[in-house]
Amino acid sequence: MRVTVPGSSSGARPQEPRPPLPYRSQDVAYRNGEVTLAGTLTLPAAPGPYTALLFVTGSGPQDRDETMFGHRPFLVLADALTRVGYAVLRVDDRGVGGSTGDLAGSDFDDLTGDIAAGVGFLTSRPDVLRVGLLGHSEGGFLAPLVALRAEVAFVVLMAGPAVPGGQVLEAQNRFMLEAAGLPPGVVDAQLGAIRKVLGQLRAEDYGGAAASAREMFSAQGLPAEQLEAQVAQVTSRNLRASVMYDPAPALKALTVPVLAVYGGNDRLVSAEQSVPALQALFADHQDATIRLVPGLNHLMQPGTTGQLSEYTATETTVSQDVLDLLTGWLQARFPPR
Repeated sequence: MRVTVPGSSSGARPQEPRPPLPYRSQDVAYRNGEVTLAGTLTLPAAPGPYTALLFVTGSGPQDRDETMFGHRPFLVLADALTRVGYAVLRVDDRGVGGSTGDLAGSDFDDLTGDIAAGVGFLTSRPDVLRVGLLGHSEGGFLAPLVALRAEVAFVVLMAGPAVPGGQVLEAQNRFMLEAAGLPPGVVDAQLGAIRKVLGQLRAEDYGGAAASAREMFSAQGLPAEQLEAQVAQVTSRNLRASVMYDPAPALKALTVPVLAVYGGNDRLVSAEQSVPALQALFADHQDATIRLVPGLNHLMQPGTTGQLSEYTATETTVSQDVLDLLTGWLQARFPPR
């Protein structure tokens, strides 16, 4: 029901940094209550204080580099930004890598608390002048929420959904089913089953949602072990938080400068779905920049179809156009030092 992505890396891609590096890198850790968050802080060689960015990962268990499809986009983004003078903190999700805690059992309040703790860690440092957030995918849900509860100077949304999570999920599955060549009747039946589960989750009928999900996955022919794992994911606290969330109130309440970037071939967070919604929400915002970059997928890679098979085959991790757009926007508003 939810799009999942492989996390293993198939070796260094051309854009990944190789030593010697012209900046410093530190392993760091801090706490949010009983949870320890572990990450990597990259700092320019020149003395601070710096403008710092805290990266916010997308859905599912993600490491600090947001490793997926053999790429490490957060590593590439951090390298590009630190080379031009920004400090960057990227962090393992709860229960991933060096971080403790349980992601599946966490809701958005837990996760925004983790991110706010990262903001606090950065602002407590004498070498940090200000902190901004960069949220990718579901991180685009979370970053505006954090900006409303912590001292944040700006927000960057990279493929951040601007419509409710259930609508995003339905659009994702429609694309995947149609790309698989299934007949329209089968596609409609599958989407109907997904809507039924979403309706039960909204009604907090978690037992009914589990039963409906089990029936749906059984009809797809999933083996028993995979089936039960999928059912557990559908009814997990973490997924429920995502698919039930409406980002409109938090987005509309943002007052700090915002850059929102979408790929024209993104089939996981459709620009056709999110850009018009975000334009309406930011109609009165004093400094909101929305950019649609043609030909890019969900990772901001160049591609032609947006299908998941292209992600691994493409050697580029993040389009240079996006790297230039991001650094240019930041330098115009928030000097590195």
